[in-house]
Parts: sequence; C-alpha cells; structure tokens
Amino acid sequence: MELTDQEAEQASWAGRKQTVDIGGLDLAYVEIPGSEPPLVLVHGFTDTSRSFSLLAPHLPGRRLIVPDLRGHGGSQAGEGCGIADFADDIAGLIRRLRLDRPVVVGHSLGGMVSIALATRHPELVGGLVILASALMPGFEQDHQLIDGVAALRDPISPVDPFYHWWHACRPGVPRAFLAGLAKDASAIPAARWRAILEEVRRTDLTAAARAVQAPTLIIAGGRDPLFGEAHQRAMAGALAGSRLVWAQDCGHNPHWEDPAFVAEAIAGMLPTA
Repeated sequence: MELTDQEAEQASWAGRKQTVDIGGLDLAYVEIPGSEPPLVLVHGFTDTSRSFSLLAPHLPGRRLIVPDLRGHGGSQAGEGCGIADFADDIAGLIRRLRLDRPVVVGHSLGGMVSIALATRHPELVGGLVILASALMPGFEQDHQLIDGVAALRDPISPVDPFYHWWHACRPGVPRAFLAGLAKDASAIPAARWRAILEEVRRTDLTAAARAVQAPTLIIAGGRDPLFGEAHQRAMAGALAGSRLVWAQDCGHNPHWEDPAFVAEAIAGMLPTA
C-alpha cells in the first residue's frame, strides 16, 4: 500500500536524527537548516523530537534544532531525570553546536526545562516560548495522569487505551503522527515514565521564573486539561515582561492542533531577515 505524504514523513522522522556526545551522554536531534537565530524545540514528557514535526513546515526558512530529551527517543537515559538534568543537556547541545543565543521553544515538560535552562545558563538563551506548560504542576495522587502512568506495564502497547487520553487533541491531527508518538512513548520503560513524572510532580519553578531575563512568549491552550488558566496566569505573573497568548480551541498540544497559529506567534518574536 502506498504511503500518504504524512505517513511517509512520520515513517522517515527517526532516520533524520543525528547524535552528539554531551558530557558522555549521546543526545539525538534533528536539524533543519535555515536562517538565524535558530530555534531549539524541546518536547514534552514521553514525546520525542517528532512532537514538532507538524510545526516545522510552518516555520519555513528557519534553522531548527529539535532534540530528544535524555531517556526519550534516540537519546541515552543517563543517571538523572530531573528538570535540571534535562536543562543542562540542552545547554550542552547549544554549546556543542555553537548556537548563538537561540530562541528556545518548550512544550509542557519542555517548557519547564526551558525555564530552568534560562535560569541556569542565561548567556545561552536569546528568548523563550513556553507552550502549554506550568511552573508548579501540582498533580495530586489521584490525578488521572498519576493513575494512568501507575497502571502501565512493560512492554507498553502503542495501542494502550491510556493514549486516547494522554494524546487527546481536536480532530484533524494526522493519525500517522499520533501513532508515531505512541510508538515512541511505548519504547520508554514504565519505570522511567514513573521516575520522570515524580520529578515533574515535585517541581516548583516559581523562583526560577522570576530570575529569567530573556524575552518570553507564553502560548496556552484554551482547553488544556492539564495546565489551565490558573497555571498560565501564575506563569505570566512570574515571568517579568512576558506576553501570554491563547490558542483558544486547543487543548494541551496547540502545536499539533493548530501549528499555523503557534508558528505565527513564534515568528512574531523573531527578527525579520
């Protein structure tokens, strides 16, 4: 059966990855050549660089660096899985590729990582875009995400019913893309899911956000079931001078659901050629 263009794009994504050694850890990333400043796109919990494959075509001509976080996709796991570990890896990648103060775009967990990066390594970051994220997730023990992850058992099936909730988005997101995400996530051992989630649960980036000096854009999903309006207002209040825009009809994944809107918002904070 002949693949559709979208199916072919998703099937080829893993083959586009390169690997670089960051302090003894092999970190995988996809690079799309283009103009400076580059964008470093940091995915969320259990996703991979694939998470931005629908957004990339809406940022034509821009250099994109799209890593897999440690323990996700093609990147080695390493010993730690805290927000600071992820942030230091991205700092190492920026230095290794000699990127000149890129704009860092972080989704969900990636947004938390981006804030930590801007605090721990301010000289490396030219700007931030925080997408559907939070300073302090505050998941209670009976939260649907906590219960769903606790119930996962190895080997995780890419058709596990949990993904209907975890990857929920409005109609129109390509099925081949969602299937690829589920396959990538299922390759992560259940114990690593739980370890990273525990790190996320106990994170509070409020003080870190107040120290961020990089210009910041916050993009929030108007129907985000994980990080709703209270989370977004708290983030906007802590990130001095930030701008908050709403993808009103989107849930937790605006860059999947309305990539054109997200790309336009990002482009608005980039210098024109």
